[in-house]
Amino acid sequence: MVPTPAASVSFGQYPPARRTIVHLSDTHLLAGNAPLGGRYDTEANLAETLRAVEALGIRPDALVFTGDLTDLGEPDAYRRLRAAVDPVAERLDAPLIWVAGNHDERPALREAMLGLAPTEEPVTGVWDLGGLRLIALDTSVPGWHHGDLDATQLRWLRDVLSTAAPLGTLLALHHPPLPSHVPLFDILELRDQGRLAEAIEGTDVRGILAGHLHYSTSGTFAGVPVSVAAATCYTMNLARPGDAVNGMDAGQSFHLVHVYDDTITHSVVPVTQAPTGDYFSPEWVERMARLSPEQRLEEFSRKPPRND
Repeated sequence: MVPTPAASVSFGQYPPARRTIVHLSDTHLLAGNAPLGGRYDTEANLAETLRAVEALGIRPDALVFTGDLTDLGEPDAYRRLRAAVDPVAERLDAPLIWVAGNHDERPALREAMLGLAPTEEPVTGVWDLGGLRLIALDTSVPGWHHGDLDATQLRWLRDVLSTAAPLGTLLALHHPPLPSHVPLFDILELRDQGRLAEAIEGTDVRGILAGHLHYSTSGTFAGVPVSVAAATCYTMNLARPGDAVNGMDAGQSFHLVHVYDDTITHSVVPVTQAPTGDYFSPEWVERMARLSPEQRLEEFSRKPPRND
């Protein structure tokens, strides 16, 4: 069991988050842990990411993986992914939510990850996370890398959304309904996005979680915030012109999603071994919690005098 962290204490005008989700994406595992593109150790990078997730010291309400779970859809790659992630989810006592991406194969994903019949049926689902509803959509198109949502899946989505959830709804899908300045992703984007906009119009959808781009970005779609998590395997080096952006074995991260009554925040958590200061600590939080608001303002908020 994971203890409740001291960071759940609130000193400002916002109460602690109602729900917390860990959003990861694009693990791209291969059978036998073959190096991706001959360069990237996707299993080692995933293991480092999962260690960072556990180091948060929280008990998240869900772990959400937004697609491209494997690179070639190999059954062994899905088994290796389960072997890496399942123990972490069990220790955190958090449900796992798997989303299909363009590199995934529906039959193998359904059988290995969900225990379902190995068919080409879309990989979708609905989870009640203590009043927060999360809906997984399948934007994968068998045999292709671009994204799409067929009429049947959109009808199903409309039906689910016809009843509101107490804390609203998050959608999780692979292809983000956002523009990208990288020409490659224009080719591989989600097609016919207007149909998705019509399906969520007037509903309780509060946010969209996505992946696919291998870099973190955000925007709005049909008035709904969209948050894209970078990959655990490798990321895109955006410190280059758009037509020269390529992958790098650096900058891996995941998102920490905090759901409040009136807003949702998406914090990028870097997976790094960089030295970190030690000024703030659980002991500091406990000490501050014992002070009155006026004492906290006096001790911490007031600027020290300048030495001119």
